[in-house]
Amino acid sequence: MSHPDPARKHEHEEVEKSKVRTAHAEHVEPEKGPHDPKEINPKMSSDVHYWAKEFGVTGDALHEAIRVHGTHVEKVRAALTHHK
Repeated sequence: MSHPDPARKHEHEEVEKSKVRTAHAEHVEPEKGPHDPKEINPKMSSDVHYWAKEFGVTGDALHEAIRVHGTHVEKVRAALTHHK
C-alpha cells in the first residue's frame, strides 16, 4: 500500500482556497433614466415611473396618453402638455 505524498496538497485544501472571498468593486447605482429616450415602453414599470414623473402625471394618465397617441416621447409630451 502506498502512503500519500506529504508534498501533494489535499483536494479539500484546494476547494477551501477557492472559497476565499475577495473584495468587490464598490456598487454605484446608475442614474435612473428611460430604457429608450425616444420611446416609452408601457410594459416596463421603470419607464412608466420615469416618464410619469418627467411629465408630472400619474401612471394611469401616462398609460391613457400612450393608448391614444402612441409610445413616441414627443407625441406623448405634446399631448400631455396640451391637456394641462
